[in-house]
Amino acid sequence: MTAQSLILLALKASIVLAVFAIGLASRVDDTLFLLRRPGLLLRSILAINVVMPLVAAAMAWVFDLPEAVEVALVALAVSPVPPLLPKKQVKARGQPSYAIGLLVAAALVAIVFVPLAVELLGVVFQLPIHMNPWPIATLVFATVLAPLLAGVAVRRLAPDLAAGLSRPIGLVATVVLTLAFLAVLVTAWASIAALFGTGAFWAVAAFVGVGLAVGHGLGGPDPHDRTVLALAAATRHPGVAMAIVSANFPADRQVLPAFLLYIAFGAVLAIPYVMWRKRVT
Repeated sequence: MTAQSLILLALKASIVLAVFAIGLASRVDDTLFLLRRPGLLLRSILAINVVMPLVAAAMAWVFDLPEAVEVALVALAVSPVPPLLPKKQVKARGQPSYAIGLLVAAALVAIVFVPLAVELLGVVFQLPIHMNPWPIATLVFATVLAPLLAGVAVRRLAPDLAAGLSRPIGLVATVVLTLAFLAVLVTAWASIAALFGTGAFWAVAAFVGVGLAVGHGLGGPDPHDRTVLALAAATRHPGVAMAIVSANFPADRQVLPAFLLYIAFGAVLAIPYVMWRKRVT
């Protein structure tokens, strides 16, 4: 097994462990939170699945960005929220139940939405791009739904065991994820650095900034809901985005550095918003 294969395996394992840890601290009611609040559900879908893809498409259409950056932004925009987002949202004083419910709802919507969005973008940009729902469903199930629901089931059947396991499993997942990501970042840094001066960083900053503003605005009157939706609108599942690109642009090796640029700096760009929400909520 190569070093790259080991790094990718570590990344996948850490994400599954992290989501399992989130599930161990969650209840069944948390996963159904948005189904009982149709107004908030509709606003969430509007922010994540309608407004942000339109923003990314407009940026790709209007600004003179490298093609790899345009492809990465659009692919990220139509992808669901990442499986590690609830932990970040809760730390920013968001409502835990909404964070978990949004993770589940966004994952389920993505199975249908992502292939349709890819087809629509192909028509708009006159590109022969397509996406089979099966790889998306498999990825979403493996990285979000299965580990989350497994954790919820353990908490329901053995709450004491779940309480004891949640923190150490989450800690192990964080350490492994951090080390694996640093390894990827170091090996790809030359390619990422080559994107500076092309407008790629400012495109990422604009996407994150608009996402925070859109989610905050559509989050409703509850300040905790605003925090959750703002971070969700600005953050995307890189695994789904990479699946979209791999299926349609398998020879384009410049898109991966654009993804890494977004992952590395997107989280940093959201820090001022997170600090602000901690102060006011």
